[in-house]
Amino acid sequence: MVNLGEKLRPALAGGAAGLANGFFGGGGGMLLVPLLKNQCGLDQRRAFATSVAIILPLCILSSVLYWLRGGLDLGLALPYVLGGLAGGLAGGKLFRRVNMVWLRRGFALLMLYGGGKALLF
Repeated sequence: MVNLGEKLRPALAGGAAGLANGFFGGGGGMLLVPLLKNQCGLDQRRAFATSVAIILPLCILSSVLYWLRGGLDLGLALPYVLGGLAGGLAGGKLFRRVNMVWLRRGFALLMLYGGGKALLF
């Protein structure tokens, strides 16, 4: 028999990621990576990759909601989307080549940078 907590924990983690994405316009993946690693026992690389797969539908949903409410300028977003696609392709190719220690450090620096910008500006 499956423990209710085993089924509820991933749903709550997904809910937290969705809430962050919807509320802040991003950041759900930063919540998911440590949760997937610590709560689900995934190694760091699988946690990063799984986070990307989980966050995609959340980003699509958030984008649609922002667009429906008039908060999304698609024309302004397009160059960023194109650059993001190119960066995502490059990052996906480099992902396996980067030492896990440096990947964790880079992720930590990205989180610190984002947090510092949020606090100061």
